[in-house]
Amino acid sequence: MSLAVIHTRAAIGLNAPLVTVETHISGGLPSLSIVGLPETAVKESKDRVRSAIINSEFDFPLGRITIHLGPADLPKEGGRFDLAIAISILAASNQIKQDKLDQYEILGELSLSGEVRPVRGVLASVISTDKAKKIAIVPIENAEEASLPQTNQIIAVRHLSDLCAHFNEIAQLDHYIYQPTTPDKYHEASPLCLSDIKGQPQAKRALEIAAAAGHNLLMSGPPGTGKTMLASRLTTILPEVDHVEALEIAKVQSICNPLNIQHWSNRPFRAPHHSASAAALVGGGSNPKPGEITQAHLGVLFLDELPEFDRKVLEVLREPLESGEITISRARHQITYPAQFQLIAAMNPTPCGKICGPNDICFCTKAKIDKYRSKLSGPLLDRIDLQIEVSPIPKELLVSGNSQQEETSRTVKERTSSARQRQLSRAKKPNSELNSKEVEKYCQISRSDFDLMNQAIDQLGLSARAYHRILKVARTIADLEDHDIISTQHLTEALSYRKLDFRG
Repeated sequence: MSLAVIHTRAAIGLNAPLVTVETHISGGLPSLSIVGLPETAVKESKDRVRSAIINSEFDFPLGRITIHLGPADLPKEGGRFDLAIAISILAASNQIKQDKLDQYEILGELSLSGEVRPVRGVLASVISTDKAKKIAIVPIENAEEASLPQTNQIIAVRHLSDLCAHFNEIAQLDHYIYQPTTPDKYHEASPLCLSDIKGQPQAKRALEIAAAAGHNLLMSGPPGTGKTMLASRLTTILPEVDHVEALEIAKVQSICNPLNIQHWSNRPFRAPHHSASAAALVGGGSNPKPGEITQAHLGVLFLDELPEFDRKVLEVLREPLESGEITISRARHQITYPAQFQLIAAMNPTPCGKICGPNDICFCTKAKIDKYRSKLSGPLLDRIDLQIEVSPIPKELLVSGNSQQEETSRTVKERTSSARQRQLSRAKKPNSELNSKEVEKYCQISRSDFDLMNQAIDQLGLSARAYHRILKVARTIADLEDHDIISTQHLTEALSYRKLDFRG
């Protein structure tokens, strides 16, 4: 009778709780059972592990094999436990030494030949392993991702037999050393640039203000005015993330998709189609997975054709826009994902897309226009700081070639980065995240400007939330101009970005 204990990590949201693999081999008819709330892929691991052990030229032990994945009430899914289970069986059958196994935490899926395959969510696991002061053993294909924190000890494994030779001290595996790409310079080489867009000075100005402090932005205008082009270039003028933020982005991407190691520190840009469901946007499923708002964490969520989204889908954005996170509850457990995204939305002024003016013929009835705009509720619009109209580009400018020099993304990015640094130095957070007390402290205005705001509240029908957001936008405008005090000019400009009329 023999017992072996191996440590590994599960993947629950962005967390990686410790899982203990206990293997007990006793006499009796040959059998293998896995207990501890395993789902189907984990139950199937016994067949993968059996073939991997035999094809690695080890003996698969006879007798009753019981494998417990503890804690028993924690759901386990995927093939990430295969390698740990195989090592525990070999250790329990005395085919590898057990004296140093407690120094390691093991992750990896096994092929039938014994090759170690990559798994998702490695980054969160190795960060937890490092905090536990253990050495992480990961698949060779996950090694670069696992090395991103730059503080942990990692051993990269290609085959089960290589790891067994390491534990038996036949052929030691060296610690993996990798110098990850630093989080800068990628966007400078991006093919997208703000200078690609001709004209639209007000829209570019609003985009710069949005980038400087993470403000949400809604652009309304007829088709072909450059709304999508403007949105797609926002990431090129956003301030660079620091190493901690880059790791947060990478952790999210790691559990959703195979991590692109070359662009691991780039701010994400997500643009779901308007047919997306609420679950696709916020996340869901029996074992909740991240949605678009989580995949846009610390980046941009672009919703084109905003009124074409189902109203119920749009309403689920209200809470995460305020809190910066989303909690998905299920019968067995609940998971909280980060969702600190910047919302950029675009819409047409009418269902047909045309402006009801002297140069356009719009056949939409008032009732049809009201129904179209009613998809956007007042509480949702309150949470969008900047609301602008994007007018058609004058034909003279459109056909003028490159006669007018436009600012590049690099130039604008220098200003937004400087303004963001002022905000972090003052309040340790961007202006868009200031709470009501912080708004009173950092966004003070003069007595005469209070009268201006009172008039604006009456004329525009502003709520208390909208009032605070206008003050935060004014604070950002002042930061862009390197001013400590919010002037009347800054406040007036901030008010000019709340003039869209959605009341029909």
